[in-house]
Amino acid sequence: MYFRHIEDESAASPATSPSPPELTRRQFLQLTSLAGSGLTLGILLPGCGSQPGAGSVAGPLTMPFLRIAPDNTVTVISKHLEAGQGVWTGLPAIVAEELDASWAQMRVESAPAEVPTYQNLAFVPMGAHAQLTGGSTAVANSWQQLREAGATARAMLVAAAAARWAVPATDITVSEGVVSHAGTGRKATLGELAGAAAKLPVPANVPLKNPTDFKIVGNEKLPRLDARAKSTGKQQFAIDVMLPEMMTAVVMRPPRFGARVSSFDATQAKAVAGVVDVVQIPRGVAVVGRDMWSAKKGREALSVTWDESDAEKRGTTELMKEYRALGRGKEALTVKEVGEADAALAHAVKRVEGEFEFPYLAHATMEPLTAVCRLSPDKCEIWAGCQFQTGDQAAAAAAVGLKPEQVTINTLAAGGTFGRRA
Repeated sequence: MYFRHIEDESAASPATSPSPPELTRRQFLQLTSLAGSGLTLGILLPGCGSQPGAGSVAGPLTMPFLRIAPDNTVTVISKHLEAGQGVWTGLPAIVAEELDASWAQMRVESAPAEVPTYQNLAFVPMGAHAQLTGGSTAVANSWQQLREAGATARAMLVAAAAARWAVPATDITVSEGVVSHAGTGRKATLGELAGAAAKLPVPANVPLKNPTDFKIVGNEKLPRLDARAKSTGKQQFAIDVMLPEMMTAVVMRPPRFGARVSSFDATQAKAVAGVVDVVQIPRGVAVVGRDMWSAKKGREALSVTWDESDAEKRGTTELMKEYRALGRGKEALTVKEVGEADAALAHAVKRVEGEFEFPYLAHATMEPLTAVCRLSPDKCEIWAGCQFQTGDQAAAAAAVGLKPEQVTINTLAAGGTFGRRA
């Protein structure tokens, strides 16, 4: 069964992420194995996995973040969602810097939903082993991982060149993706050396660049890797995914938060050509069609009566009045306090007060929330702009009666998040 769900009213609630699986020796060998004649780099990085003990992070974990292909492309495996904030440029820039690669050869693709391998390290100290993007943590929690990945790959490529040319590794330089030996005039691309490098042992504690030598990281003129695709319409979003015999579902949602379906009449909706079925779901009524337009027309013809007895009926005026009361009451939250403010104000010659109000805003993304699902008896595959991959994986597994490991998440680019995707 192929199924598309287009959600344009509200976001689904995240489910709890499953416990992180243990990395077995077999998985380690698989992650560090030779892929074709290219180099798929799995490196040991401290502080990336969890082991029993007082909530601390300890022990090594294989982290495959980088692939160098024979065609000389360098692909960074991003564990984070690109939603317009630029991580599909920022993360490859970190690798390219340490690798001394040419920016033109850099590529990026999304990592699968897998913890602890691709967990967000920023949330591990809080006990959260989850793969998610949020809180401006993508670059910060990936910084050391990706620097070490790039530096380690560079060291292995240099070692491969030194062995091939029978020269000291210290006499070899790397610049713009070209490995060179000045004494003999020999040169090779990263792709040409990748196969040989993949057969070498992975070095430990490879030195990193001095930040004063950075050429790519911090370069304000660095072009975004996804700029051309997004400018020409070639960037794939979930709504672009088309599968054979795929059906589309759109949802009629309540006009107020907390409202429920009292009853609905699907007679006219089912009369629309292409509409397959109309189904009540916990958050509304779904119209299933053979294509988006038939489903959308079916929803327009649907008649729903809403039970608003428990719905939110307050408007901006009432909400702001309540917010002011909360802010001035005894239980008001003090964000920061420095010195003796009350005493200072009591003796102040002049007092200046300011009140700032921010209204409730719609989490209106540029891209309609969309997900594509291919379901079989023992497997579920999803294409979506996932901000919380392991949460989405667990939620999908619960919805279709499978285990999380039976759900494959393909994370695509997203047109904004604004609190709707997590």
